[in-house]
Parts: sequence; C-alpha cells; structure tokens
Amino acid sequence: MSKYKLLAIDMDGTALTSTKKISPRTANAINELLKRGVHVVTSTGRGVAELTDYTEDFRRMNYGILISGGLVYDFFKRTPVIMHGVDEEIMMHIIDYGLQERAMVHLLTLKHSVAREQDIQHMDEFNMQIYFDMFNRICLRVDDFRQYIREHPGEVAKVNLYHRDRPSRDRNLERLRKFDLSISFTERDNLEASPAGVTKASGLIELCNHLGVDIGETVAVGDGHNDVEILQTAGLGVAMGNAKDDIKQFAGYVTADNDHDGVAEVIEKFF
Repeated sequence: MSKYKLLAIDMDGTALTSTKKISPRTANAINELLKRGVHVVTSTGRGVAELTDYTEDFRRMNYGILISGGLVYDFFKRTPVIMHGVDEEIMMHIIDYGLQERAMVHLLTLKHSVAREQDIQHMDEFNMQIYFDMFNRICLRVDDFRQYIREHPGEVAKVNLYHRDRPSRDRNLERLRKFDLSISFTERDNLEASPAGVTKASGLIELCNHLGVDIGETVAVGDGHNDVEILQTAGLGVAMGNAKDDIKQFAGYVTADNDHDGVAEVIEKFF
C-alpha cells in the first residue's frame, strides 16, 4: 500500500496534452485514485473560471491549489478554503508597467478571469494564441482595471503580464524587483505576480494543514518555473518529461511527457 495520501498535479504541460486536453488514460487514472480515497488536487496557475472545460474530467476532485497558490479552493462547496489577495497599491503599479510595455494585462480573481477585449482579440501578439478560444469564452472584459480593482477589493490573487517579447518582460521584471512579490514565469514571455510568499508550495502546505495530511505523504507533479517550490516541498517531486533540465534538477523522479500520459505513469508507479 502506498504511503502517499495526496497527489498535486499541474495542468498546462502536465495533466493537459499539448492540445490542452486530458487523455482518457490520465483521466481514468485520476478518477480511479480518487475512488480509492486518495486526495488528487490540481495545482495550477489557472483560476476557477479557467477550469470549466475540465469539470467533467475532475468531477470527483474536491480541492484545488489554484492561481499559483493564491487560492485553495473547495470545488464541492464552491468556496475558498484560503485566499491571498495582491496588495492594491502594488497591483496598480504592476498594471501601469504592463500597459507601458503594451503587454496584455490579465487578472485572476476568486470568480473571474479579467482582461481587455482588444488584447484577447490579438493574443497572437503575446505568444498566447493557443489560449484564445478559452479566453474568448470565459474572460470578463474590462476597459479600466483600476475601476475593477476598486469595485472588487481583495479579490485579485494574481496579475499576469503577457509581453510581446523577452526584452519587454525583462524590463518589467527589473521594475518589479522593488516590490515584495512572488514572481514566476510559465508562458514564453509572461510574468506572473503573486503576493509575497504565495506559491504552489505554500498552497500545498495550507491544504495539507486543512486536511490533516503530512507533507511527506504528498506527491507533486509539474513542468514549469512556478512548480519548482512545490517539487522541492512535497514528499516526492516529479518533473514531466517535457520539463526543461533546470526544472528536472529539483525532482526526485522524471516521468513521461504530457503527450504520453506522464501523470498516469506517476499514479501507476507510486500509488
């Protein structure tokens, strides 16, 4: 019998294939594990609104570590377990810097995925065209981010800036160094800003405390920069075969890639 009681799986590049689907083998492996009473949770930079396409695949999943740890969410009750909002004053600076660089500003909140219509319709300019269909369907459109933030105090858990090129992203990274933030990178030229100390790893610890699970009894699987902390924190950190070498170095095991059911392999091997 496995010693592990909780499996945390990233979405993009991990549970999802390159076409943003969950393969039948991976979906079946996840649901069979949930039937056995093991906690399987998604550990993702996405928010609640961005998971609606996978409701049926994850219908038995109780919890999620969402928005890169900014939100620990109970899917059954549809309520947050814990949420961490970005400081409003700092957020205004982040948005200003994004607009200054002509980047796509994207806010993730408890309920919404928020962006401007003009950016959604030109996502190819930000190397984000693979997400166009989802953003076009689920995003709340706003023209004035400042007004939205004032009307939804404490609700924004992460600010994404999708840049047009790497030099633009690097200029904003340098500007944000003066603020106390957790910053990560998941897409080609993006920058994700979360409250200080908030990562997928902190979300895993908070969820384990909520469930009474020892951190040593957890397995985390991921492929990107924002997975490094959780791979180091979990009892076993697993990198996907498609992860870059600088991510794999933090893992205790490397599984198959996301187009060859790497998550299913982890379940079959360790659970």
